[in-house]
Amino acid sequence: MFRLITTLLIFVPSISFASSMKMIGEKGDIKDVTKVITVKMFDNYYEPNKIIVKKGETVKFIVKNMGELVHELNIATKEMHIMHQPEMAKMVEHEILFADSIDKNKMKEMAKKDHSMAHKHANSVLLEPRDTGEIIWKFSTSAKLEIACNVPGHYEAGMIAKIIKD
Repeated sequence: MFRLITTLLIFVPSISFASSMKMIGEKGDIKDVTKVITVKMFDNYYEPNKIIVKKGETVKFIVKNMGELVHELNIATKEMHIMHQPEMAKMVEHEILFADSIDKNKMKEMAKKDHSMAHKHANSVLLEPRDTGEIIWKFSTSAKLEIACNVPGHYEAGMIAKIIKD
């Protein structure tokens, strides 16, 4: 009985995460991009801190880490951010994620055993200081979304930007 409950507890979050991803939109196609938004990440805030999109719109985000710390831009619901934060803490615990750097070799090795350590999601980018990345996202649902950094302590410090559906 204990083994069954443990198996269900491990299995159920992955089901809810997969369905949650569909709930927030989908990876966009470059040929469908209708808007390009540059987002600058500073140490614990985004510029702009409010982004306006239309349902069905495909947006290319050019993300620049202007800060001295590692930051993440993650498009999700508040609940999804909260679910993602333990994964980010685990990256710190396994010495993959440091205040100002990411051990990408260790990340690849750990991802072979634990897929959550890969940090490869279409709705997210994790960047070292002075790095640039991009996300192409289709806002195909009416879910209430926000952009947030889930590096431990950053969400709590207010590193959140609102996504407003026009």
